[in-house]
Amino acid sequence: MRALPVGDRALLVELGSGEEAEALHAELLRRRAEGTLPAVREIVPAARTVLLDGLDDPARFAERLAGWEIPPLASGARSAIEIRVRYDGPDLAAVAELWGVPPDEVGRIHSSTVFRVAFCGFAPGFGYLTGLAERYAVPRRATPRTAVPAGAVALAGAYTGVYPRSSPGGWQLIGSTRAVLWDHARVPAALLTPGARVRFVPEEL
Repeated sequence: MRALPVGDRALLVELGSGEEAEALHAELLRRRAEGTLPAVREIVPAARTVLLDGLDDPARFAERLAGWEIPPLASGARSAIEIRVRYDGPDLAAVAELWGVPPDEVGRIHSSTVFRVAFCGFAPGFGYLTGLAERYAVPRRATPRTAVPAGAVALAGAYTGVYPRSSPGGWQLIGSTRAVLWDHARVPAALLTPGARVRFVPEEL
């Protein structure tokens, strides 16, 4: 773990893996909830970093952070967000071939996994979900699509994601959902936020 100053009041913490970044993010949220975390305006997780912005004394916080014992991620009792999905994506057969399973097995494997939102980015409401075993990691498409429909459930590398709106994209599309990932009228607007647990529930085709 390495803490780097960013401007006068922020700190970027670099971790050795995505799992370590998720664990640190969870620990920061836990300490903030119990009132033992110094005042911080924003905590922003990414693939292998966590940014803390609005610290009064970043250098002092970095010193304290170096002595923390950060527990591994726990399954926790927090209920999972359920997203209903039809496993009807155009890349379903290609993913099945990569996994070495029949196409209908892709949905069973995917929906039996409890995911966690590691971080958000790319577009408002887009969460990078971890949870699939390493052997199910898949490459991005060699040629990205110019338009991926809103609600497309997709895989790339170790991540699962759901496109909140139509946009270009190179992820492997395995399904679709009618869930609204981003709604300005909702509080919070994003259905998926860092740390949330997620389950995909298959719908009949």
